Order: sequence, then structure tokens, then C-alpha cells
Amino acid sequence: MELRERIAGERRRLRKVREALSAAVAQTSQGDEGYIPFYLAIAVYFEAAMERLHTQDVRMGDLLREKADMDAPENQQVLGELDRRLAGNQEHLKKFLAGGKALREQGDEALEQYEAAAKAYTDYIVTNMGHHEGSTDLARATFSDEDWNYMANVSETDMAHEEELFERVFATMPASLELTPGD
Repeated sequence: MELRERIAGERRRLRKVREALSAAVAQTSQGDEGYIPFYLAIAVYFEAAMERLHTQDVRMGDLLREKADMDAPENQQVLGELDRRLAGNQEHLKKFLAGGKALREQGDEALEQYEAAAKAYTDYIVTNMGHHEGSTDLARATFSDEDWNYMANVSETDMAHEEELFERVFATMPASLELTPGD
């Protein structure tokens, strides 16, 4: 149970970073260079966190294909949906990280490019990612504790690194950024 709680904590922190990014791109930096360290910290955070979470989700799909009844049309549909969401996430993440690279290399000249890519990515996440009953319910019904541990593939080092990157995001948050309650 402790592992699931730690993974849930990681996903809560990811959501908090995504919410802060959503608020920032909704308000926009308006050319304020003070947003650059914050935006770069978010890009680094997302690159690391999404690599691990994508690996977890791919492992979940692989385990479900191995252990669930794949002759059942509803299971085929659930896994097809998972595959589509993961592919879309990777496509948007790639564009977002390219925006981060442009921001790192070009500075304030790339703020608009970064914010456009970030908005497209956060919109995709809100619409398509997160908890989906189909795959999650199927995993709960199918997986053993050993399967959950394999799927999580988390070490103390990974967790500490993710928490450090999370703290860096909020340490660089511009004072002018207004987060709404719940952000």
C-alpha cells in the first residue's frame, strides 16, 4: 500500500505542476523574462516525470495484455483507448519539450512559442490523461501486488529526484503569477 500512496503523491505533484502551468499560460508571461526560469523548471520536471509515468502506463498496458482476457471486446477497447491516449501524450510532450528547448536557447524571443506548446499540452492532459476507469479498473481486477510493484518501477532515487524537481518549479514561480484556489 505504501508504494501506491507514493505513486499517488507523485501524480498529485504532477497535477499541481500542470495546474500551475495551465494558470501561467492562461495569464501568459506578457514577455516577462521572470517566467523563463519557472517555465524551464517545468519543462525539466515534465521531461523526467512523464518519462517515468509513461513507462508505468506502458507497463500497465503490457501486463493487461498478458493477464486480462483479450478476447473480450471491452478489454480490447480499453487498451486501444490507453494506446491512443499515450501516443497523443507523447506527441504533445515532444512539442512541449521542443518549446522548452527553444526557450532555453532563445530566451524571451521564444516565450510565445513555449506558451503555445504548453497550452496545447496542458489542454491535452486535462482532456485525455489522468484517471480512466477502464484501464484502472481492469488493472485493479487483474494485478497482483507484484504486478503493481513491477509496473511502478520506482526507486528511492527516482522519488527523491522527482520531489527535488517539483520543489524547483515552485521555487522559481514568478511573483506575478496568480494561482486560483485548487491550483
